[in-house]
Amino acid sequence: MTAPTTDPRSADLPGRIMAREMAEQPAVLRRILETGAPRIHEVAREVAARRPRFVLLTARGTSDNAALYAKYLLEIRLGLPCGLTSMSTTTAYGARPDLTDVLVITVSQSGGSPDLVASTRAARDAGALTVAVTNNPDSPLAAVSEFHIDIMAGPERALPATKTYTASLLALYLFVEGLRGGDGAPAKVLPDLAEQLLARQDEVRTLASRYRFAERMVITSRGYGYPTAKEAALKLMETSYIPALSYSGADLLHGPLAMVDNVSPVIAVVTDGKGGAALQPVLDRLRDRGADLVVIGPAGQVEQASAGFVLPTEGVAEEIQPILEIIPLQLLAYEVTIARGQDPDAPRALAKVTETR
Repeated sequence: MTAPTTDPRSADLPGRIMAREMAEQPAVLRRILETGAPRIHEVAREVAARRPRFVLLTARGTSDNAALYAKYLLEIRLGLPCGLTSMSTTTAYGARPDLTDVLVITVSQSGGSPDLVASTRAARDAGALTVAVTNNPDSPLAAVSEFHIDIMAGPERALPATKTYTASLLALYLFVEGLRGGDGAPAKVLPDLAEQLLARQDEVRTLASRYRFAERMVITSRGYGYPTAKEAALKLMETSYIPALSYSGADLLHGPLAMVDNVSPVIAVVTDGKGGAALQPVLDRLRDRGADLVVIGPAGQVEQASAGFVLPTEGVAEEIQPILEIIPLQLLAYEVTIARGQDPDAPRALAKVTETR
């Protein structure tokens, strides 16, 4: 591949750090599967033995989108009711709910944000079983949690998170599979497929040239693909500064559809499975409105859109497709940003560790 993601001659180019970290994703996924999986399954067995009755997921930013993915996994694969934590209820308002027999999973790349640490400590004090999922086993968050899962992504220096996002998804998938007694074998195809996707950066660059002057974007999906839509919107906003609005396909029909026209692109993440089937009425409405529809998904769906990117979904379980779906969208954010003359490594006004309280 001659794209900046792997070309050593790109060392002096804008976005070189983000490019390098995107390119590391296949190796990170292999590392988790080959080295990290046994520990993840061990944690899962210990948690399963405690028989939690409910799950709360705590996170911010990119990690919040990974937590949303875990919510789908836990509710669909295990039938466990889940909620996303409002941290300010404990950190700002001092609420102390009874969390006896509740599993609290906190997802954080750095494990250093004070509100995440404080919220997790409060949850443990309230009787919760706490699991931290981070890229730093020596972090304050890991220290206050009963269990820790290391996503093993290695140092991530670019401000936009890429490899830590896909690593978090895989670690969470393996954890949930471990809770239900599975071994996560379907995930073994992911590293090779991720390599194939990264090798198609020229296709994404063509899409980026088409949308470099976009004033806004709408990104939609349903089911397992919805966290991908939210993460793609975040990547586009923090790197290129394009307002990118993410909606569940169901929510898009309840009002926001009115803003869709034939100028602003709509990116649909079509997971091959029940989520994609549920999105079909939304795609039909978008076509009826003459939307500039971009599809990230199976070949048959891409052929019916204005543009798109074909994902290798045949034989890939629906619940792990999000780990692949986000890769071309990371590349799109990168390429659009470069095309607009900006540096995706250094978005303005952002820091790697966001210290909310």
